[in-house]
Amino acid sequence: MYERTLWGSLWLPSQETLQVCHALLQDIEFFRLLVRIDKELAAEVRAGGCACGGVLHCGNFPRKPKGCPAEVRSEFEWRFSFCCNRCRCRATPVSVRFLGQRGYLGLTMVLVSSQPAAQTAAAGRLSTTLDVPVRTVQRWRQWWRQQLPLTAFWQVASARFMPPVATEQIPASLLERFVGNAGDVLLRLLVFLTPLTIGTIALSEGC
Repeated sequence: MYERTLWGSLWLPSQETLQVCHALLQDIEFFRLLVRIDKELAAEVRAGGCACGGVLHCGNFPRKPKGCPAEVRSEFEWRFSFCCNRCRCRATPVSVRFLGQRGYLGLTMVLVSSQPAAQTAAAGRLSTTLDVPVRTVQRWRQWWRQQLPLTAFWQVASARFMPPVATEQIPASLLERFVGNAGDVLLRLLVFLTPLTIGTIALSEGC
């Protein structure tokens, strides 16, 4: 069970930039933790029912996940969602697994985009391991640093950080604002970003 204190917990910047190790991408338990959190979020939405008073039935979206171990891929092949039996409206919970509608998982977008823009050995190995094209990484960085700061979510949420987050270094500069071990930091950031997961993230095709 994850700790509820992770939800919305913002911290002062750490003294040193935390290097989130790509070993998390082979950590099966971390991926299963993300699944458990999404299931809890889905259960809360379903229990709340539809605004019209109808009952929410399962209406999950199929996904083709990229950037997760083969052992847990089947658990990432569905985005939890519901459909009202009365008005047929959709109710899709926020997610810590998916960031937008693209195939790559949110944690993959964070970790790969946090690597130095220059093709260092570490960045190269990470992109190669996940089979992420260089052009895709460039599109991700453009979204993080140019499009995210323009969203209504960021206009409100960014005010909670002091001093302001360096937008030209997002997502690395966001990771620095959370404390804990690598898994805690990444999870806190994914939770922080959940409001974005029920809207459309404008990324070019191929992401």
